[in-house]
Amino acid sequence: MPGIVGLQTRMPRGWAEAQLKVMVECLQHESFYIAGTWVDESLGLYVGWIARRNSFSEDMPLRNENGNLTLIFSGEDFSDPEFDQDRSASGVRNMVSPFSYLVRRAESETNFPCGLNGRFHGLLADRMRGTTTLVNDRYAMHRLYYHQAKEGFYFAAEAKAILAVRPELRRIDPRSFGEYVTCGCVLENRTLFDSIEVLPGASRWILKNGTVVEKGIYFHPREWEGQEVLDSERYYENLRDTFTRRLPRYFADGRIGLSLTGGLDTRMILAWHKPLRGLLPCYTFGGVYRDCQDVVVARQVAHVCGQPHEVIKAGEEFLSRFHHYAERAVYLTDGCVDVRRASDLYLNERARTIAPIRMTGNYGSEVLRGVRAFKPSRPLSGLFSQDALSYFNQAEETYHSLLLGHPVSFAVFKQAPWHHYGLLALEETQVSVRSPYLDNDLVQTVFRAPKSALATYDVCLNLIADGSSVLRDIPTDRGVGREGLGGKVLRKWEETLVKAEYAYDYGMPQWLARINHAVSILHLERVFLGRHKFNHYRVWYQGVLSDYVRQILLDPRTLSRPYVQRSQIETIVQAHLKGSGNYTNEIHVMLTLELLHRALVDMP
Repeated sequence: MPGIVGLQTRMPRGWAEAQLKVMVECLQHESFYIAGTWVDESLGLYVGWIARRNSFSEDMPLRNENGNLTLIFSGEDFSDPEFDQDRSASGVRNMVSPFSYLVRRAESETNFPCGLNGRFHGLLADRMRGTTTLVNDRYAMHRLYYHQAKEGFYFAAEAKAILAVRPELRRIDPRSFGEYVTCGCVLENRTLFDSIEVLPGASRWILKNGTVVEKGIYFHPREWEGQEVLDSERYYENLRDTFTRRLPRYFADGRIGLSLTGGLDTRMILAWHKPLRGLLPCYTFGGVYRDCQDVVVARQVAHVCGQPHEVIKAGEEFLSRFHHYAERAVYLTDGCVDVRRASDLYLNERARTIAPIRMTGNYGSEVLRGVRAFKPSRPLSGLFSQDALSYFNQAEETYHSLLLGHPVSFAVFKQAPWHHYGLLALEETQVSVRSPYLDNDLVQTVFRAPKSALATYDVCLNLIADGSSVLRDIPTDRGVGREGLGGKVLRKWEETLVKAEYAYDYGMPQWLARINHAVSILHLERVFLGRHKFNHYRVWYQGVLSDYVRQILLDPRTLSRPYVQRSQIETIVQAHLKGSGNYTNEIHVMLTLELLHRALVDMP
C-alpha cells in the first residue's frame, strides 16, 4: 500500500540515507507509483513516500510559508470544504500546490490532525521545536508500522520495508501466530513479526533523537461512546442528514468507478449521489459458472440509474496465473491476507483500467447493522504442533475480551483496522478505495443509535427509499426488501440457495465430500456453485490448482516447519486432491503461512 517510510536517528547521514533508499525501494511495487525522499539532517530525519500517480498524496512534501514546518502526508482527507482554502467556489482545486491547506492546518490547529476526515498517516517536521510528529487517522486504517531500535526509530507503510533493513526481525511472533491462525488476523496492534508493531489509531507521537518522547492521542473512542442515545425516529433523521451531507465529498475529486454489488450499501450511495446518465462507470466482480446474484442485481440497479455496467470475472486467466497472484497478495500485504484473496488482486488490477478510484460500500454492514465479520475458529486437530495450542487458547481469550466494550467501537476501532485492513491494503496497491461508511461524522452519529436500529435492515431500506423509491423496489442479492407473504417465501428460498452453495463449497462436511466424490461424474458443483460467490477454491484446489497445492504443501521446506505436523498435512492434501475430503480452509492457512515464510521470513 502506498505510504511513507523512514527513520529518525542520530547515526551518520550516509548510513541513514542508505537505509532509507532500501526502505523506499521495498514499496515501489507498480509502474504507476511515484516516489520521493526528504531529509532534515538537523532533526536526524530521513523520510520517503510512495504514492499512486495523480493521487491525493502525490504532491509531497508540503511546507509552510517560512519553511520551518514540513508535512509529508499519505491518504485522503474529506473534511468539510470550509476548511479547504485551496478550493474555488465550485469545489475545484485552484492552486499550484492543491494540498497546502493541510500544512496550514497543521500550523494553526493545536490538535492537528483531529479535524481531518479520512484514512491517512503523516509526518510533521518542526525545525523550530526540533521535533518530528507521527500522526494517523482515528481508525488506524492507513496503517503505519514501527520499530524502536538502538540506532533509531523506524516507520513504514509496509512491514517489509523495516524487515529489509532490520533482518533480525524476520521471525514470527508466537502469540501473533496463534491469533493469525485462529482469527485470521493479528489483534491489538501487534503484527506477525517480533518487535514490529502498528501505530494505534488517533496517534500523535513525538520523536526526538531517534526515540519516542511522547505517545499522545488526539481522540479517544469514549468521546463518541458517551453521547446520548436517540430514539429510532430522531436517529434516522440524524443519520439521513449526515449521510446526504457528507456523501458529495467522496465524489469531489478524481475519476471514480463504483464497485456495485447487489446489496444495500452501494445502493444507498447511488440513491443519493444521483449522477447524470452515463457518467459513473459501474462494475461488479463475477465468476465463470453463471452470473451470480451480485451481478444480476447490480446490472439492474445500474440500468435503472442510467449508468454503464460491466462484469469483471475471475476465470481462466486468473486461475492460469494463480501462483503469481497468491504469492504477490501475501507479499504485498505482509501476510495480512490469505491466498484466497489472490482473486481480489487480479480483479482490482482490472478495475484500475476503468477508473483509478474505486467507490465501495465497504464497512456499511459493520457500521450500520452491527455485522461481526470474524470470530475465532480452532484449527483442525493434529495439524499444528502441541506447542502452538496454548497460543490458540490465548487468541480466543483475547478476542472475547475485545467484545466487552461498545459494539460500534468494536466494529470501527478493532474489527476494521485488524480484520478488514489486509483486504484494503491489497486493493489499495491498485486503486484508491473510498467508502463513506467510515466518515467521522457518520460514525459519530451511529454511536447514538438505539439497539433496535442496528438489528434490522429498516434504516438502510428507508434511506434508499427516501433517495430513490425505484431503487428501494429492487430486492437485494439475498432477497432483502421483498415484502408480503410471497416475498418472505422467495427470500427463504434464496437463503436456502446461499446455504446450499456454502455446503457445496467451503463448508462441505466430510460426509458430503465422500458422497460427492462417489458421484463425481455428475459434476454436481455446476448445480450449486456460482449463484452467490465467484471464488470456488474447494473445487479449484481439487482440480485446476492441484499441482500448485501439491508443489507447495508437500515440499520438504513446508513439511519441515516446526509448527506443523507433517503427517497431517500429507493426509489432508491427499484427501482433498482426491476429492474424498474437504480441507479448503486448512489449505488456505497452510499455503498462506508457507508463502509468508518464503517471501518475508526466509529472505536472504
